[in-house]
Amino acid sequence: MALLLSFPPLASAAELVATRETGEEIARFDVKNGEGWCVLWHHSVKGFEVSDCYENREGRMVLIWSHLPDFAAGLDHIPGRGRQVTDGQGGYFILDIDEPVPGDAYVLRPGAGPVDHRIRMGDRVVSLSAAAPRERVRIALVGTDNE
Repeated sequence: MALLLSFPPLASAAELVATRETGEEIARFDVKNGEGWCVLWHHSVKGFEVSDCYENREGRMVLIWSHLPDFAAGLDHIPGRGRQVTDGQGGYFILDIDEPVPGDAYVLRPGAGPVDHRIRMGDRVVSLSAAAPRERVRIALVGTDNE
């Protein structure tokens, strides 16, 4: 006699990990499937806050949207990559980007001082610039099949 059990598919729980090139961990966040986080920084010339926001989608790191408060040098919408809408304050959001990050990781060199690159998930914020200014920092979604 066989007992058949049906289980719902497991949610792709993962961790967002920021590490120095040496492998030293700077930050670790638990990220359930469907949850998101943002990488924030201040524009190096204009000083306003810019954000790129991501989501764990079935264990994949996916860029969901960006907020750019100004059409400053180096910040622009690429036609065909999401849709640009006003933020009502002179800047704009790029929504529906839905772009998987290759390898579920990327390397960032946090700016020093007022640039202050940070990761924010919920109420928790970790400054990458305070921990590793101008160093190579790998930001990766791990703990899933892509680990």
